[in-house]
Amino acid sequence: MKFSCLSSGSSGNCFFLEDSDGKSILIDAGISCSSILNLLESIDKKPESISALFITHEHTDHIRGAEVFSKKFNLPVYLTKKTSEQIYSFSNLIPVKNNFSEKFGNLEVEFFSKSHDTPDPVSVRVHEKGKTLGVITDIGFACKNVLETIEMSDSLILEANHDTKMLTNGPYPFFLKKRILSDKGHISNLNSALAVLEYSNKKLKNIALSHLSEQNNTPVKAKTTFTNLLKERRDLDVNVFVSSRDKATRLLDV
Repeated sequence: MKFSCLSSGSSGNCFFLEDSDGKSILIDAGISCSSILNLLESIDKKPESISALFITHEHTDHIRGAEVFSKKFNLPVYLTKKTSEQIYSFSNLIPVKNNFSEKFGNLEVEFFSKSHDTPDPVSVRVHEKGKTLGVITDIGFACKNVLETIEMSDSLILEANHDTKMLTNGPYPFFLKKRILSDKGHISNLNSALAVLEYSNKKLKNIALSHLSEQNNTPVKAKTTFTNLLKERRDLDVNVFVSSRDKATRLLDV
């Protein structure tokens, strides 16, 4: 299994996963259809290889391009029933339970619940040939399901949304700061890194830091927080890197 973060940030998120036979899926489509196509081209992948789209929740930065892209390529769109009820319905939607699990090509895709301010948000585990990729963004804190996923994963796409000092001292209004800092908001660099420090296993190979706030974080702060903390785990040899809003990360083996 290989993966690329096509785009990730508070403005839009889209992740590409490919199985060992070259069949692929997308998780979230929070950027325009044209942007998805351009980013796929940048990693030499064709949209025709994609068999399904999975939506984690209904916020715009996760669904912006979902309808146009899925209709253009006749893709099924899997999401929880409550999430489907929050968005404009289109013909490709397939509502499922929040513990949904099914194989697509060689990829076993599994939903699990998380803490965020929507009716039924999920994150995703994807398995192939004994390897697991955890795709975890938009979490107010690292709940039991998140910690279990960190523990079993060979690679992670993991939220590191904000630096708490930057957020607290920044220009956002109080209500928005309160929302972000709540248990149903977004996880900080430090709390995300602490979860990995405590729960990851020694086989963890890659961490793609994702959903960084443009106003309340920097790539350097996010990566430095992780690399400094993870020095305490001498059994870990992990590649920590930051996803970009406008440039796809290179394809990596899980």
